[in-house]
Amino acid sequence: MKRFLISMNLLLTPYFMFSQQMLEGTIYEKNQKSVFGASVYWLNSGVGVVTNKEGNFKIPYKKTYKDLVISFIGYKTDTLRINSVKKITHVLKEEGVLDEVAVNTTRKSTQKSFLKTQNLVTINSEELLKAACCNLSESFETNPSIDVNFSDALTGTKQIQMLGLTSPYLMITEENIPSIRGASQAYGLTFIPGTWVESIQITKGAGSVVNGFESISGQINTELVKPFSDPSLFVNAYGSAGGRFELNTHVNQRLSKKWQTGIYLHGNYRGQKFDNNNDGFLDNPLAKQVNVMNRWQYTDAEKGWVSFLNFRFLKDDKQVGQIDFDKDSDIGTTNAWGSEIKTQRVDVSSKLGYVFPDLPFQSMGLQLSYSNHNQDSYFGLRDYDIAHESFYSNFLFNSIIGDTRHKFKTGLNFMYDRYEEQVLLNTYLRNERAVGSFFEYTYDNGDDISLVAGVRVDSHNLLGTFFTPRLHFRYAPWEKGVLRASLGRGKRSANIFAENQQLFASSRIINISNAGGNIYGLDPEVAWNYGVSFLQGYNLAGKKGDISFDFYQTNFENQVVVDWENPQEISFYNLEGESVANSFQVEVNQNIIKRLNVRTAYKFYDVTTTYLSGNLAKPLQARHRFFTNISYETSNGDKGGKWKFDTTYNWLGRQRLPNTASNPIPYQRSGYAKSYSMLNAQITKVFSKRFEVYLGGENLTNYRQNNPIIGDNDPFGANFDTTIVYAPIFGRNFYAGLRFKIE
Repeated sequence: MKRFLISMNLLLTPYFMFSQQMLEGTIYEKNQKSVFGASVYWLNSGVGVVTNKEGNFKIPYKKTYKDLVISFIGYKTDTLRINSVKKITHVLKEEGVLDEVAVNTTRKSTQKSFLKTQNLVTINSEELLKAACCNLSESFETNPSIDVNFSDALTGTKQIQMLGLTSPYLMITEENIPSIRGASQAYGLTFIPGTWVESIQITKGAGSVVNGFESISGQINTELVKPFSDPSLFVNAYGSAGGRFELNTHVNQRLSKKWQTGIYLHGNYRGQKFDNNNDGFLDNPLAKQVNVMNRWQYTDAEKGWVSFLNFRFLKDDKQVGQIDFDKDSDIGTTNAWGSEIKTQRVDVSSKLGYVFPDLPFQSMGLQLSYSNHNQDSYFGLRDYDIAHESFYSNFLFNSIIGDTRHKFKTGLNFMYDRYEEQVLLNTYLRNERAVGSFFEYTYDNGDDISLVAGVRVDSHNLLGTFFTPRLHFRYAPWEKGVLRASLGRGKRSANIFAENQQLFASSRIINISNAGGNIYGLDPEVAWNYGVSFLQGYNLAGKKGDISFDFYQTNFENQVVVDWENPQEISFYNLEGESVANSFQVEVNQNIIKRLNVRTAYKFYDVTTTYLSGNLAKPLQARHRFFTNISYETSNGDKGGKWKFDTTYNWLGRQRLPNTASNPIPYQRSGYAKSYSMLNAQITKVFSKRFEVYLGGENLTNYRQNNPIIGDNDPFGANFDTTIVYAPIFGRNFYAGLRFKIE
């Protein structure tokens, strides 16, 4: 099979290479025996070929290509400096003949790719350490690509937005397996501890067809720490003036040369009651969480196998409501208003990958995951329970057509979701099954042009059979300048109750209109996303910097409209009219002096939807935002370690509030919320590679929303509403922590 694929590659190679200057050569092993199937590629490019039966190769050549890499299993990988197109011959040497050479480089904590076709930002662990980052919802405080908002006045849960749209329109994956969706949409970001995160990849615009059809505004992929690379022992302890305490412990053990396992423990607790605004309600929930993961990693580099197996258990309890609510005696009564949200979740996932040793550009993989999510909750006298069982599988195959400038991915996947929801006195049941196939073609000439074009077809028992096209294009017109464009279509089922759980902490009546669709009477959501971006790197007075401009538009063919404009009810209905989200961002990253970096961004959102009352701007969405992050660290002392300083400033313009004009005057709010600023800062002292401590403050400007709860004096009355939240409630908060590790 390998020989057939290589032969086909070599037959097709001339067709794709006729227009370029070629470098030719022959690869031998000892005794002048030709090497069949050796990989030959230009360093830091997407251009490569394999040698034929005679050990010969032809590879496109440009003056910008300098280092030619030659590799073959069982032999030392060599890098040759090429200055002309003269034919070369090279003899590979067996492993162990040459001494090893190590090359070290420093990565930026946040990286914008000049080479990737998609508009991709990578956040690594160094960036995550700039803030408390206790869980995934708090991992974006220092990055302007993601907006962090508060969802309600009770739970204090942070929700994320991108391109002006809330997280349900993002595909959130964990190691490219869909993770936070369905029942976990409201609180799932708090279920991934920050210390478990190795890196985060943020893709703006339509994602890849490989990961499914649900992505509309973008994708966030989280890579977890790996047992092979994570320290053998890691401990992180955290405590805040807001009464929140956390402990994270990682223990990794190498079992053999190929097997390693890790136990990851996370616990958090908040037991102290705060009511700083004197409205009689808790400013933050009482909470406790236990989160355990066992992760196995198998790696056999010689044979090309790598595998991960994860087992996870989560138990999360929250209590919110009036400060004198007693959960043991006040449940089901009007003595005091209170709420409990109890979640128990089990996850099992695995990944199996194989890279063909003689064909390093060719691989295949299998992803499997199963989750069982159970949430039991009540909000005053209103009950909401959800059970969500999910299974996901994805098989994919990667290879090339002719040479490594032309790559493809193809595969099959299957998804199953079973929902059972108890909403007040009603029971809602739903089963979803989808079988899909996809094909994605990538062209990259290794220089100025690349594109990714993909299409998938899915057969879904509720959404029907449909196509999902995606296209990403990159063009580099000059040095360090990259122009990108993308378009794509997404389709999804709206989980109206799970995604809008804050509605239960109010007296609003639930109303579902247009009840002729397959998903609780509603039609699926369908949207197109279009975007262009430009990234330019530069040197200013010898200091590196870059500036980027992004514009994206999301246009809904159909949307499940969440209508808050009548303060006595919340309505869900199919869109009749237009719903468009326009997003513009300009961002500048600049090194000022050595180890002092500034990141600043301005964002403009124009998000409008046709409601029953007319075409209106999205509520609780600031049209204008300004962001600045300043980071500085001292050099490593001989014995004293180093200091790190980080400050993040956010300014949010005024936000339109949902209409409350029909309420009695004491329960009305103005049409717009005023603009406000927030300032966060953290200082870290690194004593050694093993030990560091940190001290920080959040919302140092101490801005708080006045009267966040409507009807707080009568929580069982007709005007009670905790959903109109646009700013922090708790106010200024200080925290401290330590990190310790043994490699």
